[in-house]
Amino acid sequence: MNFKELEANVLEWASEKDLLHKSNSMKQYAKVLEETQEILVALNENNEQELIDAIGDTLVTLIILSKQNDLNIVECLEVAYNVIKNRTGKTVNGTFIKD
Repeated sequence: MNFKELEANVLEWASEKDLLHKSNSMKQYAKVLEETQEILVALNENNEQELIDAIGDTLVTLIILSKQNDLNIVECLEVAYNVIKNRTGKTVNGTFIKD
């Protein structure tokens, strides 16, 4: 499946669960934070399967959050990419430091 199909499936699931109301955005954001915390745990435990699950769950929560706010997740990614694509700087100890 490609991203567009997966996104449609996530949104259909979220609609069936009655999650796509803007009024749910703060609760959905809490889910985003919960899932990103699971990424940290998986990294600390060097658990690849849990990392895959946590990254996927994070994407699901972000897709739902974007839809709740009438935003397109791919357009959000494009905006972010357009901001970073020409950045200059250097990587220090695994972290990119922009000029």
